This record gives sequence, structure tokens and C-alpha cells, in this order.
Amino acid sequence: MKYTYLEAIRLAFDHALGADDSVLLFGLGVGDVGGVFGTTTGLQAKYGESRVFDIPLSENAVTGMALGLSLQGYRPIMIHQRSDFSFTSAEQIINQISKTKFMSNGLYNVPLVIRMIIGRGWGQGPTHAQAPHAIYSQVPGLKVLAPSSPSDGYHLMRTAVSSDEPVIFFEHRWLHYTSEEFDPQDRDVDIGSSQVVLEGSDITLISLSYGVLECLKLARIFLEFGIKFEVVNLRFVKPLDKATILNSVTKTQQAVFWDVGHREFGVSAEVSSLLNENLFGQLKNFPLRFGLPDEPTPSSPFLAARHYVEIDHALLEINRHFEFGLSPEKLTVCRQELFPYKSVFRDQPDLGEVGPF
Repeated sequence: MKYTYLEAIRLAFDHALGADDSVLLFGLGVGDVGGVFGTTTGLQAKYGESRVFDIPLSENAVTGMALGLSLQGYRPIMIHQRSDFSFTSAEQIINQISKTKFMSNGLYNVPLVIRMIIGRGWGQGPTHAQAPHAIYSQVPGLKVLAPSSPSDGYHLMRTAVSSDEPVIFFEHRWLHYTSEEFDPQDRDVDIGSSQVVLEGSDITLISLSYGVLECLKLARIFLEFGIKFEVVNLRFVKPLDKATILNSVTKTQQAVFWDVGHREFGVSAEVSSLLNENLFGQLKNFPLRFGLPDEPTPSSPFLAARHYVEIDHALLEINRHFEFGLSPEKLTVCRQELFPYKSVFRDQPDLGEVGPF
């Protein structure tokens, strides 16, 4: 059956709530008519206000409550409609939630999922469009997930809810209206396992979240010129599936990383270090990294167009870096024919996202 990403996440929540009475679902907007972009609609009516409920604008206190619930045998799922809102509860996440199992010598588990929405669009600006997956990945005791498709979202959410350790679940807004056929009965994803979504022989493209879809576009365009890219979907930022990355790059001997967060001090630097430490002397070129510049996200669509990584820029930079010698004009024309932009300012996905959220 075919599901949109939003439908897939709602289905995962429905399955978790129906299968286990200890699962609770809460966050800003969970109980209102919008239902957090449509992912929680109908669940409060089905499972009751004691299990599915809205929260006040007091994220730090509610996150502490979530920790307490997890220590009492519940499996809470807390939702932030923007990842930026999690910073008000960073003390709870970084100092308490992540360290409870360690400080109790394994006596207490913290089966808690914190879902955070990331991504650009509609002039979100400096405090509503951040992607802090690298920040939380630096914290020992946290697992960090980033799905790239409806099936990813469904299976990774189920995996996160079943985990006995705290999970940060990053979800890109531009995924919401993507759709895909998959079987909900398929086996759920193992913790820390990435996925080769496209096999190739010439170069490895590594990414996470919505960046995987951009990499698949890049692969499709370069295929027109006889260049075969392999695309690796990380899925887990932490723990990182080092074996899949190394196996792929050992085969292709060239790598590109596309991040939806900042380039400096980010996940791409960790992956680049992994490749250099393990494949030094085997790589044909230095790994190429794409990510956001070291500046806050602008609200202006004119400035945002230069802030975010655009596929046209990536095409030309890959062509230059790996010395493919292709015509830049032909690359751009090929992109326009295969993947024409539907939005002038590119502050909305080509899929036609509805706003203002």
C-alpha cells in the first residue's frame, strides 16, 4: 500500500499506542485539529486524553516529566514541532536523560523518544529551521535517528519506541508529502543500520534525512552521462554504521557527503575522518562535503537561496572536484529537464508543501 510520510508516522504512532498501554504521546499541538502536521490526528479520540495530549509552553518541565514517566515504566513519545524548541529543555536531555542509565549503573533504563522537526521553508529563519543532529550526536547515551522516506519514518519510529534507551528522532519537514509503497508488516530496522538505496560503482553519495532524496536526484542526472553513483542512507547518525560506509567507499574509492545541517563540526566531518583513518591511500580524491555555511539561517527567501545547498551547485562542484570533465551547461539543462523547480525561491519543496508550518 502507498503511504505519504505523514500517514506513515501516524500509522507508527497508532501501532505503538495500540500494542502497548505504556506508550504515551504528547507535545505542542498533539491534540489540536492540525495534529502536528497531521501525524497525530484522531489518536486522542481513539486512545483518550490520558495517553495522547497537548502540553503547555514549558518544554523543560515537560521533558523532566517525560524522564520521570520513563523511569516509572512508561514509554513516552514527546514531540517538538521545531527542533529549536528542544534547546529550552537541553539541560534535561543532555544532563539528565542521556546519563541516567550510566549514573544508575544500568539500574534504570530511559525508554523515551523525542521527535524533532527540522528543515527549511516559509521564511522560518534563524530560530525555527535549525538541524542540530550533530549536537545531540555528541552526547553519550543518546541515539540519533534521521529517516529519509515514508518507510524509513514508519520503521525507524517503531524501532525508536521499542528501544530501552533515549532516542532523538529528527524529521525533515520536506519529507512530509513524499509518498512510497511499503508493507507495514516488514521487519523493523535494527539500531545502527544504514541502507544502500542505490547501487553504483563510480562514486558513493552518503546522506541522511531529506538529503538522501537530493542525492538520488544527483545520481539520476549523472547516470545520463554514464556515471554510476551509489547512495547510502545513514538512517542512524548515532550509532553510525561504519561498516556499510566503508564497504561502499572501498568499492567506489570516492565519496560525497550531503548534510542537511552545518558543514563545519558536523556529521560530514565525522564521516570524512572515518574514511581518511581507514582508507588512507586508497581514495582517488579527498571526500567532498556539502552542508550549511557557518551562519544563522536567514528568513529572506533571497538570502535562503544562497544559504542552502542547491542541486545545481552540487552538480557543478562534483563535476569539478572529481574531474569528470562534463559540460556545466549540459548538467544544468539535464537537471532542468529531469527535476524542474516548481518554486521560484526554493523555500518550499518541489512536492508542493502546504504552509505556513
